[in-house]
Amino acid sequence: MLEHVKTYNAMEIKHTKGNVIVEGPISSEQLESLDFHEDLVAFRPPAQQHKALVKIARLPEGRIIIVRELNMIVGYVTYLYPDPLERWSEGNMEDLIELGAIEVIPKFRGGGVGKSLLRVSMMDDAMEDYIILTTEYYWHWDLKGTKLNVWEYRKVMEKMMNAGGLEYYATDDPEISSHPANCLMARIGKRIDQDSIQQFDSLRFMNRFMY
Repeated sequence: MLEHVKTYNAMEIKHTKGNVIVEGPISSEQLESLDFHEDLVAFRPPAQQHKALVKIARLPEGRIIIVRELNMIVGYVTYLYPDPLERWSEGNMEDLIELGAIEVIPKFRGGGVGKSLLRVSMMDDAMEDYIILTTEYYWHWDLKGTKLNVWEYRKVMEKMMNAGGLEYYATDDPEISSHPANCLMARIGKRIDQDSIQQFDSLRFMNRFMY
């Protein structure tokens, strides 16, 4: 059985808009004690998202890495097992986790903050025991706020994920295939065995024998 070890790491970033700390995995108690910025609105209202992160941090496999300005969370990334309704959970793989959400407030976008969230995440050696996947859907992207088109935003997302070692992987998942800008990205840890890689491949292509 996979032991979910979480080793804390941190990095300070001297940003043009102020210094921030990128750190984690953060415990649920620490998350509860911090304020949550009102501009973190990409997935649900800020107060609800703050509660959701606290719940994720309590999960054995759940990991939250945050960007903190003093006592305020201004960015985060989440890792947890895939949603039971998604195909990625169908293999019941204990060594497959999903980068579920990543968000940074507009003030701190640019300057490498997003990339640093990924880099700090991968500083933990335990991440070599996982296949980490992320599904990128253009309807989650802040195209209006960034004034980027889907292809420009996709390039930004890919570069950010590359900073954490995630690479593009093909899939026949219908939701991802529904728009050419959507994509699956993944990082296969150094200690992942061939059986898990094959299982991941079979999850990526579940419709190959359907006509």
